[in-house]
Amino acid sequence: MRETTHHPAADAVHPITATVLATLSGCTDTRLKEIMTALVKHVHAFAEEVQLTGDEWRRGIEFLTQTGKKCDGIRQEFILLSDTLGLSIMLDAIHRRDDVTETAATENSLLGPFYREGAHEEAFGANIARTEGEPALFRGRLVDEAGQPVPNALIEVWETANNGMYEGQDPDQPESNLRGKFRTGPDGEYAFRSIKPTPYPIPTDGPVGQMLLALGRHPMRPAHVHFLIQAPGYDTLTTALFSADDPYVESDAVFGVKPSLVVDYVRNGSAADAKAWDLPNPFFDVQRDFVLARSQGAAR
Repeated sequence: MRETTHHPAADAVHPITATVLATLSGCTDTRLKEIMTALVKHVHAFAEEVQLTGDEWRRGIEFLTQTGKKCDGIRQEFILLSDTLGLSIMLDAIHRRDDVTETAATENSLLGPFYREGAHEEAFGANIARTEGEPALFRGRLVDEAGQPVPNALIEVWETANNGMYEGQDPDQPESNLRGKFRTGPDGEYAFRSIKPTPYPIPTDGPVGQMLLALGRHPMRPAHVHFLIQAPGYDTLTTALFSADDPYVESDAVFGVKPSLVVDYVRNGSAADAKAWDLPNPFFDVQRDFVLARSQGAAR
């Protein structure tokens, strides 16, 4: 017999909860009513389960207030909160299409709180590193689930500098440092030069960082490069490549690592390759293909 998980919200509804739920009867938006009904039930059940005190409630309100105050055009503290609570990656797990998980389609990872629009489109093989680091070449192909190339797709990438900060966080970094957009070629090929990423802490100067410290959790993210890949007729892919030799690859503070996204940074000692790519010898060579899933309803 299959065991069922007990949820407090499944118990008899408290009279106060019932009163609040009754006020939703006039909502004509079916989905909004569904969401708000579940939210009210679970929030009320949570408060009853932990016997939440007034002081604890006020501290929670202050935490959320400070989280909002920490948001700006570059930093999104609420996304950071969602990430560190595992909610962001849970949404990915909930909505991953069954037919995609059964194919070779590349898995998603988190967009992260420091993505920002405005990256410049660069030429094939361009170097996006404008600060020091261990040189690395990233290259591969973009294909569909049948292995056919996806040409003229847009691949956007971004990563932190060696100081663990993204360009948008750090006024000392040059404009567009370690950020760029690239078009795939006729055979789906892509290439760009950058640096080997390093692990870094998520910001601990805000309420989310303080929460992690209070919980005894470390704030570290393993070294990774973000990828946002878009092509007409295909699902947008938000993913990342994580360094296999990173000490935090098994304990990412935001739970974004998936085994299929962990890659080796291979040292390439070929003088000919170094000359061809205008890189010092040796350099790190990361070769990775990405597989896009066709959008539901797209012509095949």
